Amino acid sequence: MNKLYISADIEGVSGIVDWKETDTGDFQSAYFRAQMTREVRAACEAALDAGVTDVLVKDAHGSGRSIDPSALPRNACILRSWTRDPLVMMGGFDSSFDGVFFIGYHSMAGSGGNPLSHTMDLNVQELRINGRPVSEFVINAYTAASMGVPVLLLTGDRELCETAKEYNPNIITVPVSEGIGSGSVSIHPDLAAERIKAAAASALSADPETLRFPLPDSFEVSIVYKQHYRAYRASYYPGAKLVSPSEVGFRSRKWEDILTFFLFVL
Repeated sequence: MNKLYISADIEGVSGIVDWKETDTGDFQSAYFRAQMTREVRAACEAALDAGVTDVLVKDAHGSGRSIDPSALPRNACILRSWTRDPLVMMGGFDSSFDGVFFIGYHSMAGSGGNPLSHTMDLNVQELRINGRPVSEFVINAYTAASMGVPVLLLTGDRELCETAKEYNPNIITVPVSEGIGSGSVSIHPDLAAERIKAAAASALSADPETLRFPLPDSFEVSIVYKQHYRAYRASYYPGAKLVSPSEVGFRSRKWEDILTFFLFVL
């Protein structure tokens, strides 16, 4: 394997439970941004140890400025901030990559698997694709699949890891926390980094054909917003329709059309 892409979020890192802990402007977040960096570094180290020559990390949380670049291995590159194109959390990604890691991801909106569960936008109550509620992981895994790139590793809360295996039971996962109401039980941060590094090494030695994420032939999207007027506004996107006062729908056979729709309505 020559090229590896890593998309990293923060709500699925070990120990995090509160929105203030995700905000770069709050003193409470410093520790968790450091832990996010540690977990990403562990994945990078495993990749470089395995002989991967090109690692690109996308800081995919909030401002896109949560990871400390100086704490990553010298041979890893990082994409900070946002490209403002439909790839969003997969900015800079293309079919030239040989595999994808998702680090620090979290359960979908409406889920109890993580006290910070959401999907793309905190104003979204539920986002469904082909009738099935989905997480940010599924959205970004579809992006990888649409370009023929296998999904090698997922880390985050236990519920997300379990639902990922419903799509492909071969996906290698590392659950680092488990939500309970507005709290969660997390493994020790050192252990999280150790397990991520070990799982990343296993993922890189696995048969990539067994780790491909299934991509539907067509896509019917439904977004239920917490505020009804957001659905009304989104219904003016070309091809979208208002399903109910709080729900907008859109369909296409092309995944890139769905991503462009998301860019303007989320």
